Amino acid sequence: MNTILDIEIDHVIEEAEAFCEATGIEIKLVYKLSNKSLELISERSKALPTLYFVSVEMLKKRVENGCFLLVKNNEILGHIFVHEHQVKGHFVYERSCLWVDDAYRKFNLGLLLMARMTEFYSDTFLISIAQTPKVHHYNELLGMTHVTLSKMSAVLVQELEKLGKLRDELNFKYYVNACFEAEIRQLK
Repeated sequence: MNTILDIEIDHVIEEAEAFCEATGIEIKLVYKLSNKSLELISERSKALPTLYFVSVEMLKKRVENGCFLLVKNNEILGHIFVHEHQVKGHFVYERSCLWVDDAYRKFNLGLLLMARMTEFYSDTFLISIAQTPKVHHYNELLGMTHVTLSKMSAVLVQELEKLGKLRDELNFKYYVNACFEAEIRQLK
């Protein structure tokens, strides 16, 4: 698979989907997972420094918002969740807990999961708070906009702080979808 620089995003997504089809990987949207699966994902989040630890109880709440999985032979090869926040009466969904098995990372399956979740939440407020440059690049390819704290309403910044989501802008970047960007300064 090619490295993504500034190539056509739709083509890359189609290639990732074709890879899944050719190798028997199912892309599933689920709203419930077994405790065994939730425990596995929770343990994975504890073991990997690139993921924030997510307890089984937190995952149970997040899966209710919809979770995309990559599954082959009943084994979870990848996942992405969203975390629901409420900010002054508005629901804000944060993409979270993206993971793809090492053996499948070179096939753009993480980007595929991000694309599916971004499209699924295109009509509501979606935010990505990420540290890795690869995720920043993928966010930009998916049409999300980088916003600094100074471009957010004071109310949103205060709410992010209350939620423990206020991050160091030198190491973390905030990306929002078009729906959220249109309202980000006015959110009260």
